[in-house]
Amino acid sequence: MHIEEISTRGHERVLFGTDEASGLRSFIALHDTTLGPGLGGCRMWNYDTVQEALADVLQLSEGMTAKSALAGVPFGGGKAVIIGDSKTQKTPELLRAFGRFVESLHGTFFTGEDVGMSPQDMLIAAEETQYVSGLTVGRHASGDPSPVTAEGVFLCMKVAAGLRLGSEDLAGLRVAVQGLGHVGMALAERVHEARARLIAADVNPDATCVAADKLNAEIVAPENIVQAAAEIIAPCALGGVLTDATVAQLRARIVCGSANNQLAIPAHAQMLFERDVLYCPDYVVNSGGLIIIAREVLKIEDESWTEEKLNAAVDTFRDLISEAHEANCPPLEVANAMVRNILSGAKADPPRRASSM
Repeated sequence: MHIEEISTRGHERVLFGTDEASGLRSFIALHDTTLGPGLGGCRMWNYDTVQEALADVLQLSEGMTAKSALAGVPFGGGKAVIIGDSKTQKTPELLRAFGRFVESLHGTFFTGEDVGMSPQDMLIAAEETQYVSGLTVGRHASGDPSPVTAEGVFLCMKVAAGLRLGSEDLAGLRVAVQGLGHVGMALAERVHEARARLIAADVNPDATCVAADKLNAEIVAPENIVQAAAEIIAPCALGGVLTDATVAQLRARIVCGSANNQLAIPAHAQMLFERDVLYCPDYVVNSGGLIIIAREVLKIEDESWTEEKLNAAVDTFRDLISEAHEANCPPLEVANAMVRNILSGAKADPPRRASSM
């Protein structure tokens, strides 16, 4: 295993780990650990270039800092990415090498599954490191965090509908879900249960068939979902979906989804605001997965802790969009200010690190 320290501004530490025997090429980024050790999932993706992978891990880890701060969990922002095709290049040897890479950080970074990874993959990585979460076995195992992430997005979607559309009842509303992976499908199920009219898109035809057959979803081509005639759109695939072009095409009045880094650039928050589209900051509404993983890492026995933290995150979202409405500014502006205040307060009065970690 060869580990190279990458010098970059704005992050505390960035490492590039390679293992010739397994083919591992992986980045781990720690953005800000003021509140505690870095916590963030590992994404395996077939990036076109190493620089593209680096840019992704930097952006994702920064988002985790904000997510942890507003979720009220004692962790900082971290993220890992593995370069490669998760369907053809993922092997037990590669996952164990990744586990050794995580172990080399000696508990300053905890990871779990993300796009292209599964709880089963984490079990293999855990053969080489104790700093893996999202496991399916063990006393504090949390398993797949996707349902909790979806539940948080759903609850925030209802809050957003109440502010923008006059009622938190989603019945009869048209909700477009972009991406039917673990979180997207779970969210689509909740939307269907709420008697909303579901519109869905995914590159996987098997997923769209399930949505059509079981959830009575109207299926549209992935390239057309952004301009679907819906009151709410939920981006649940990869980030960067909100660009100059797609913001101009949006017909929805609310954007509320689980994907990380939905804005191609921060300026798109202002563009959405000027178009009178309520953009729900992704790192606020999709914190459910982080919360349940945090409970596993902290070894908290009380199962109600997850629900209490999730409800508190929804309350935080309610407060920030109300404040943004009163101040006549984008919600992301308020959310970012809240994060800065939390971090500056913690730096002035450093938090105690949890002994269970």
